[in-house]
Amino acid sequence: GAGFGSKFGRGFGDPGSAQRQSGLSGGNVPLRLFPNLPATDLAELPIPDLLARQLARPVIWTELVIVLAVSYAVWWLGRRLLRRLALALPTQVRLLRALAWAWLLACLFGALSVGVAALELPLPILQGAGAEITSWFRNSAGRLIVTLALALIVWNLIAALSARIVPGDVFSRRSVRTRTLRGVVESGLRVAVVLVVAVSVLQVVGIDASTLLAGVSVFGLAVGFGAQSLIKDVFNGFFILLEDQYGVGDVISVNNGLLSGGVEQLNLRVTALRALDGTVHIIPNGQILTVSVSSKDWSQVVAAVDITPEADLARALDVLAGVCSDLYADPEWNASMLDAPELQGVSSLAGRGVELRALLRVQPKTQWALQREFNRRIKLAFDAAGIELSYPNHSVRLPDKDGSTKTTA
Repeated sequence: GAGFGSKFGRGFGDPGSAQRQSGLSGGNVPLRLFPNLPATDLAELPIPDLLARQLARPVIWTELVIVLAVSYAVWWLGRRLLRRLALALPTQVRLLRALAWAWLLACLFGALSVGVAALELPLPILQGAGAEITSWFRNSAGRLIVTLALALIVWNLIAALSARIVPGDVFSRRSVRTRTLRGVVESGLRVAVVLVVAVSVLQVVGIDASTLLAGVSVFGLAVGFGAQSLIKDVFNGFFILLEDQYGVGDVISVNNGLLSGGVEQLNLRVTALRALDGTVHIIPNGQILTVSVSSKDWSQVVAAVDITPEADLARALDVLAGVCSDLYADPEWNASMLDAPELQGVSSLAGRGVELRALLRVQPKTQWALQREFNRRIKLAFDAAGIELSYPNHSVRLPDKDGSTKTTA
């Protein structure tokens, strides 16, 4: 709004400036937006020739674009107010419709009048109206309305453009970065809009923004010494985003598994995790020392199964290999697997039995579903083959009839 008033203030809306220029008959004078141009009796030219001459000047197009932008901003603000009024007066449909049309016609007339004044066309009624409208917008109230209207339009435009940035359905690093950066850029742009509007409003009401900003900077320096944790959060968040350590949609655990879950929100200050039970953990980025990402690039299913020491080891290995091969050949699960299963064999010997292990490299975030399917299939296969799985033994001391105790497994 300030730029609009200062840009047009040299020409129209200034009665003294208009009176100093050569006028039309009847005391009406053409509005000259560019008093520094060579004086020409524009009133003697036919309107089509004058219009063609004016439109040939690039600066005229700039003026018209500004007029259209301000007109649209004012109309949009009025429409938003009428919608709020419609919620309060749901029964006054006809009245609200009439007000909407009246507002639209008023905005069109205002845009046409200011446009005629900008083009310096010899239309006295529209020129006079355009001069009055521009003069009002040069005042504090008009500039304030234009500033707020343009800010609201930009605010909603940011939301609309952000909504159009839709990450892909397939989980990938690109979709993760898209979700993360969309939120960060949207919040950053909105903060910038708020700051610009605040400075513009201060200038409109007559407060020297430069002096105020200098004072705020000194105050901010003093606060910075007491807000070192906040600064640490912001710096850590910046490097998390810059290095793509993790993003929205990733599954992570922080600080050696102290907290874990899916990343729902990530900005420069905090990371929000949604745990399996639905709990949301809000973690300041400065308190994150280590991060374990379970969904970056690829994941792996550690298919381990324990059998009793008495079980047929060769038979158990054959059954394990068969289950892994069937799982890899199943079209429902093959798309999630990156390589053929790797059968490692006997991975450890313990008191409770023998551990057999296979590794399945899979797409990120599919390892848990594949793990559950493997567990189901290996249990059914071992039961069918008569191979006993090893379970932890629990000793229970039971009293005997003679008062002594005996131990059972």
